[in-house]
Amino acid sequence: MQISSRAQKIEPFYVMEVAKAASALGREVAHTDVPMIFLNIGEPDFTAPAQVQVAAERAIRDGLTQYTPAVGLQSLRERISQWYADRFGIAVPAERIVATAGASAALHLACMALIEPNDEILMPDPSYPCNRHFVSAAEGRAVLIPTTAADRFQLNADKVQSAWGPRTRGVLLASPSNPTGTSIDPATLRDIHQVVHNHGGVTIVDEIYLGLSFEARYGQTALALDDDVISINSFSKYFNMTGWRLGWMVIPQRLVPVIERLAQNLFICPSTIAQHAALACFDADSLRIYEQRRSEFKARRDYFLPQLNAMGLNVPVMPDGAFYAWANCSEVCARLGIKDSWDFSFEVMNKAHVAITPGRDFGTAETQHFVRFSTASSLQHLQQAVARLRNMLL
Repeated sequence: MQISSRAQKIEPFYVMEVAKAASALGREVAHTDVPMIFLNIGEPDFTAPAQVQVAAERAIRDGLTQYTPAVGLQSLRERISQWYADRFGIAVPAERIVATAGASAALHLACMALIEPNDEILMPDPSYPCNRHFVSAAEGRAVLIPTTAADRFQLNADKVQSAWGPRTRGVLLASPSNPTGTSIDPATLRDIHQVVHNHGGVTIVDEIYLGLSFEARYGQTALALDDDVISINSFSKYFNMTGWRLGWMVIPQRLVPVIERLAQNLFICPSTIAQHAALACFDADSLRIYEQRRSEFKARRDYFLPQLNAMGLNVPVMPDGAFYAWANCSEVCARLGIKDSWDFSFEVMNKAHVAITPGRDFGTAETQHFVRFSTASSLQHLQQAVARLRNMLL
């Protein structure tokens, strides 16, 4: 059997390889005094609120389980539109909103609609690996541009302008970002978008962690720039519905028929049950719960990051959203005689029974010196992890 060159270009998702090793060890030590603490996967420890679960049960009971339109339930699109108005003070017509089978489907649809073979998409390094693979799946090429702490590990207009070439089609950004938890300053984003606009390109912004922004300065949607920006969003993170596989995208009106046609053929529609359940996400009681949980994520960040810094695991930029800490482990590795962040992650896993993620997945710009911690776990687990790490490192 011959494997396609397209499939062979997709690198392994090393986060999941580490997760498999951590899970295997976790099963071995599950009933010991030091069970595995998982700080490697970016998944909220909260599940969907009771109101959302009840809405799903009601949909099943009432037989609301058949196909929906490919772009999603009109009622859901209208709820999302109202959320933009209430939370961000901007008008996003429901007709420009397309419900998708998770943010992954939204990115896949955007890349399929906009990228020709050999087109280049500019992205920051480090960045979430799957995003660049969506570009590859559309037969384009992700061009990773090294970033630094001085730029909050984000691109700026000068870097985009310098990297723009004859095959460049646009940029794919993330704000807040995985793995760094940092957002693009609104003024910087405006300048980047202007460069892209001047070249006739497309600006795609992954905003799946936008609801988990902790600072008003950064907690703004890129859709405020103009109607040509494409925003990718999800019910997974802020709305705590990871396994429900539901997301959405906001696109220019002229692109809606194209995306609809692709969605009809590739996905038929997002999960009907998840869509009916998601309507309850926007009820006042649900939103109060989500805001309480957002405060809890911020409290976890505020506890955990100073602890990392005190152990020599330096976090050069304080994350302003999401639930990640991008920590430089080179000082600790040098002291302990460990080669790089990959080996360090396995040392921490085996000796402290704390699972973390090496920087290998996220690019090549000094990523061998960094590890990603997820603070999506409970404060109690974070405190236990700190105690174990201190015992191992200090």
